[in-house]
Amino acid sequence: MTAKELARIVVNKEELFILDVRNESDFKDWKIEGEGIEVLNIPYFDLLDGVDAVLDQIPDGNKVLVVCAKEGSSQFIAEQMVEAGRNNIFYLEGGMKSWSEHLEPIRIGDLTDGGSIYQFVRLGKGCLSYMIISNGEAVIVDTLRMTDVYGDFAKEQHVQIKHTLDTHLHADHISGGRLLAEKVGATYWLPAKDATEVVFNYAMLEEGQTLTVGNTKINIQPVYSPGHTIGSTSLIVDDRYLLTGDILFMESIGRPDLAGKAEDWVGDLRTTLYHRYKELSEELIVLPAHFANISELGERGQVSGRLADLYVINPGLNIPNEADFRDKVTNHLPPQPNAYQEIRQTNMGKIQPSDEEQRNMEIGPNRCAIHD
Repeated sequence: MTAKELARIVVNKEELFILDVRNESDFKDWKIEGEGIEVLNIPYFDLLDGVDAVLDQIPDGNKVLVVCAKEGSSQFIAEQMVEAGRNNIFYLEGGMKSWSEHLEPIRIGDLTDGGSIYQFVRLGKGCLSYMIISNGEAVIVDTLRMTDVYGDFAKEQHVQIKHTLDTHLHADHISGGRLLAEKVGATYWLPAKDATEVVFNYAMLEEGQTLTVGNTKINIQPVYSPGHTIGSTSLIVDDRYLLTGDILFMESIGRPDLAGKAEDWVGDLRTTLYHRYKELSEELIVLPAHFANISELGERGQVSGRLADLYVINPGLNIPNEADFRDKVTNHLPPQPNAYQEIRQTNMGKIQPSDEEQRNMEIGPNRCAIHD
């Protein structure tokens, strides 16, 4: 079973039983989730003498997917299960490595003059990126390092990528924005206040600018919204959508500590969420750069919500006491992302890890929100 086939099962909320044969610690840190998915973890080394002893824990007749880190172990166990008389057994091609890197494009909605906006959902990592399309041109926001996916999708849509934008300097995944821009001859944009240590050229993404797509009425308006980073910048697209980066999620808010400046930035975070965003239209549809839980996926697999609704249901937007807010977002945070310091250095251009090193740096869930 390919990662794309698994993604459709998750998005469509179909039933699937997963036997995860990775080590218990790896499984507890990060696993495949879905509303119709049941998962059992039995480490590979506990199955080397055969699968007969565990078959009674695995439903007979249902579709079963065996999963490991890279593929080999799951293929071996899946073959053993077939030899034991089980049917409808699959293994995940490329293992959790391929699951981590799969991007599922989902159409969010229409824009002015026939334009459209797509969300690329990285189900295995919780990352979200965007393609804004109009009149033969495209803009990519918070590009992931799997840049071929965007290039291929742009060709399918018959559009040319003109700009790539990062809403902030990312700490949980490696940005593909600059690389993609170089590949296709586009302009790479980054908030200047997050770029004080970068070692490459970029265009400064600042409030007051207006970027247009396809020479139409579609515009992208940057809104300075610090707190997750000092340069965090949201984007209002076509006066309909608010791309919040890692400032505001569906069920949480951004953490201010990944650059080691939580005490300095917590005030900025509160100002952005409790004052600056309050000045915007409550009808804007929020499109974040991450999600933490599978429950955040909508009926079509999209992650989105009306700004007014988030002010009702999001716990991070309902901490009225400023001292309580400061305590919550500085003293009660989940573990930090894997290799986040190295990822920041990579996104600054200071180090150039190999493809395999980048893959290993990103392993595990994103942890950009204050609520785990």
